[in-house]
Amino acid sequence: MQLPAALKSATERQLQSSIIRFTAAAGGCINNGGEIKLSNGTSYFIKWNNAEKFPGMFLAERHGLELLKATNTVRVPQVFQTFQDESWQVIVMEFVRSVSPAKQYWENLGHQLAALHRHTASYFGLASNNYIGSLHQINQPESNWTTFFITHRLEAQLSLAEKFNRVDSTFRRRFEKLYTRLPEIFPNEPPSLLHGDLWSGNLITDEKGQPCLIDPAVYYGHREAELAFTKLFGGFDTRFYEAYQKSFPLQPGFSQRVDIYNLYPLMVHVNLFGGSYLASVKHILSRYGC
Repeated sequence: MQLPAALKSATERQLQSSIIRFTAAAGGCINNGGEIKLSNGTSYFIKWNNAEKFPGMFLAERHGLELLKATNTVRVPQVFQTFQDESWQVIVMEFVRSVSPAKQYWENLGHQLAALHRHTASYFGLASNNYIGSLHQINQPESNWTTFFITHRLEAQLSLAEKFNRVDSTFRRRFEKLYTRLPEIFPNEPPSLLHGDLWSGNLITDEKGQPCLIDPAVYYGHREAELAFTKLFGGFDTRFYEAYQKSFPLQPGFSQRVDIYNLYPLMVHVNLFGGSYLASVKHILSRYGC
């Protein structure tokens, strides 16, 4: 992958420096990206995509990263520029050069995430919407977690799956049965500031061997939803969970609630990829008698 010539020129104008090298990053199904080295010796990470297809994505990402950074709890890359040129939207941020994890990497992440989750608000949600992967994430504020989770997480994805003809009316009835049970399942806690898309693919190691989070889908939610998300695709090291629990103990029964929270990211994957994710959702619904 190359940096398009017109995009290169636009970025040089924004940064007021010439780009002497571009090194593409591996992976990425939504964005193109990689390291740019400038003539002044500075390196940045640049991402770009189709502005018409994903309107406002990088402005939302910038807002989320700045919210996380302002807590002074967990490392995130600093954003330097967001701009749009022709059909592209672009975000330019700090280039984090990864090294091997430090000795207390997982313990530090556990304590840092616990500190992040102590940042609260008067509502669940966020003042603006953003993205989860390539899908819109609705963050309309609600005073009640169960209402927020049903309306703006599960129901939003269920309606999208119906629109894509991925599910039928029987599937909807199973979800509606679950909705009636959720008020008695979730423990009462204040909203916590969440990264919102916390799995191993959005966790990197910085130049000091410490944790750094990328690609957030930030909102104020139930902190158990974040911890559950970390367990979805293989999970984190046990030292992370032990450190988190020591810093900010979870209420009893969390392990029995993990699958309920993960219905949301699983339904996101149903809408993005279909396939086996739908079977996983049906299995969880069956476990809860739905």
